[in-house]
Order: sequence, then structure tokens, then C-alpha cells
Amino acid sequence: MSEKLQKILANAGLGSRREIEKWIEGGRVSVNGSIAKLGERATDKDTIRVDGRVITIKSSEETYTRVLAYNKPLGEVSTKKDPEGRPTVFDNLPKTSFGRWISIGRLDINTTGLLLFTNNGELAHRLMHPSYQVERKYAVRVHGEVTPEMINNLKKGVLIEGDMCQFTYVQEKGGEGTNTWYEVGLAEGKNREVRKLWESQGVEVSRLMRVQYGPINLPQRLSRGRWIDLDEQEIRDLAKLVELEVTPRRAQPEVKKRQQKNVWKKR
Repeated sequence: MSEKLQKILANAGLGSRREIEKWIEGGRVSVNGSIAKLGERATDKDTIRVDGRVITIKSSEETYTRVLAYNKPLGEVSTKKDPEGRPTVFDNLPKTSFGRWISIGRLDINTTGLLLFTNNGELAHRLMHPSYQVERKYAVRVHGEVTPEMINNLKKGVLIEGDMCQFTYVQEKGGEGTNTWYEVGLAEGKNREVRKLWESQGVEVSRLMRVQYGPINLPQRLSRGRWIDLDEQEIRDLAKLVELEVTPRRAQPEVKKRQQKNVWKKR
């Protein structure tokens, strides 16, 4: 059965439907040797190329959505390749059966914690889009005196570089001296937003770790630089949050065994 071209390529993990629509409009996609038009349909039997490269398309019965939870360490950048040769968050990920890994949001080089990856381009796009208001939670250690007025400012909203930024909540978690831990929530993921919000109040962020993305918590026993597959229910919960129907990967015993070895044992 034929499907719209942008849906086929999104299901193959190449990007979101909106992103692929722009590729089609830009003449980057062809079907059976002819430049594709927006709205064109195709099947897994057609020869589809993006920028001249043939894309292997599997039938809908063979495709599935896979999501990884990764515990990002300090010093890794959230890009596939770094011109400075620094390690990236993609270096330790497993191979995919089809498509490619797409990072659901980013963490800067000095931020650790939960980073999600998926082979479903549409799921990644929706989970990052501001319209869905998917909450991210962070543990943050702040150096400096924090007053109730400052907390109120952070929750009410602060204008930063022309954008109104705010935490959905701020909860103190204890600390020693002038270093205090807080848990904060964000409904969007602007670049370095957590740091910029605290800095707007004249205090310094000395540690920052993402601990939750939507309904997914950072697994407590997942060590830095390791990944683990989310189970079927966790994937469905993520997709439901952004009003998307997906077919999760069904973990097989031998696959599960290899994953556990990757996560819990040293290389």
C-alpha cells in the first residue's frame, strides 16, 4: 500500500515529516529517478533517493519505534561529528536496524544526565516542539545566596535575549554553605536556558544534570556513558504525550541480554 513520501522517510528515521517536506520542496528527494513533488506517494518497492543516495525502505510490518535512554557524561558534545575532535553522545550508541539515531533535544558539554534517542523522526520532532510543552526536569547546584524573591522571579518569568523564560517549578533539595541543590522544571528546551535563568539572578550554576524528560526518569543504576532501551510501555507513554501512534520494538531475550551486558558491565 502506498503512503505519502514524507511519512515513509520519517518512519525510516531520516527526520520529522516537516523537515522532509522541506527536502521535497527543495528538490532533494527523487522517486524512481524523477524529482518528487510534495504530496507524492510511494511504496517500499520504489527507488527513493535523498541527495542522490538510495534510501533502504522497509515495509510497515518491518518497521518499529525504538527509544534509548543515555546517561551523558561531562565532556561529550551533542552532535554526530565535532570539528575539534571531541567525543560525542553518538559514539557509544548501538547500531540501528534501519534509519538513524535522532537526539531528542540536546545537552551542552558541561551538562550531564538523561538524553533520549529514537529512530522515529516524527516522535523526536514532536517531543522537542514547544507546542507540546513536554516538561524537562533538572537537578542543579547553585553557588550563591538565593532569596524567595529570586525564586519568584524564576517562576514568574525573566526576559533573556528577547525571549521570556521561566521554570515551571523550583524546589530546594538541600546543600552546604553557599552551595544549594534545586530541582527545576522547564516546558521548553532553549539553549542553556537553565544556566541563563539562574545567572539572570546573579548566582552561578556549578553542577547541572537532567533527571527526567516527559514521563521518563534517568535510571538510577545507569552509569555515565551507558544506554538502555526503553520498554514498550515507556515508548507508548512518550508517544501518547505528543498524540502519536507508534509501533514499539518488541525486545527479544537474546537482544535484551546483549543490552544488559552493555549497560551494567565495563568494557
